[in-house]
Amino acid sequence: MYNTPHIIQVEGIQYQLGELKGNTIHYDFQKILTYLEAKGKALFGKNFKIYKEDYYIVYKLCVYAIQDEKNCKRLKIDPHKGILLSGPVGCGKTTLMKLVRHLTPHKRAYKIIPCRNVVFSFNYLGFKTIEDYGNDDFYCFDDIGVEPIGKHFGVESNVIGEILLSRYDLFCLPERSRRVKTHGTTNLNADEIEERYGNRVRSRMRELFNLIAFDKESIDKRC
Repeated sequence: MYNTPHIIQVEGIQYQLGELKGNTIHYDFQKILTYLEAKGKALFGKNFKIYKEDYYIVYKLCVYAIQDEKNCKRLKIDPHKGILLSGPVGCGKTTLMKLVRHLTPHKRAYKIIPCRNVVFSFNYLGFKTIEDYGNDDFYCFDDIGVEPIGKHFGVESNVIGEILLSRYDLFCLPERSRRVKTHGTTNLNADEIEERYGNRVRSRMRELFNLIAFDKESIDKRC
């Protein structure tokens, strides 16, 4: 289906992201940026732009997405783990996670799931929701840590914390450890995550995720 995975079309225009040599794509980051700008405008509107101060974050996400093992190693990114993208409100975390997954249409994409929606589902369906997300699909849980506590028939649950523990157990299965990935975005720092979910979940998150963080002074791009 993807005989030319290095060439992607956006609104009738083709963007070549690099050179295909044998079975290997040699990507060009400047060409990737050009494509991502175009794809971003198509997805989010004509005012979308990638800010220069965010290029390093975008570069890391792209290196991970294309599974560039040499640069992953240099940047201390484990290509077998997921991504936890952190930063202040409005810095563009969700937008970038929605965008970067289009960089490799020939690979399995993750689904972006708002954490509050997961909790709403738990409130209606109960623990089946936790079971449903403990499968081998790829998910990006958006806004980890700001969702409410779940409550189903009077029973309270830290729903996202329980799901992350389930995802960790799945990740650790020998036959699946290199396939099942969990991604996320969060406004919280490490201490806030531990306060919200406890030390056990924080510890598991270190194993599940590569942390990529915006500067805490990053501007609110929604303004």
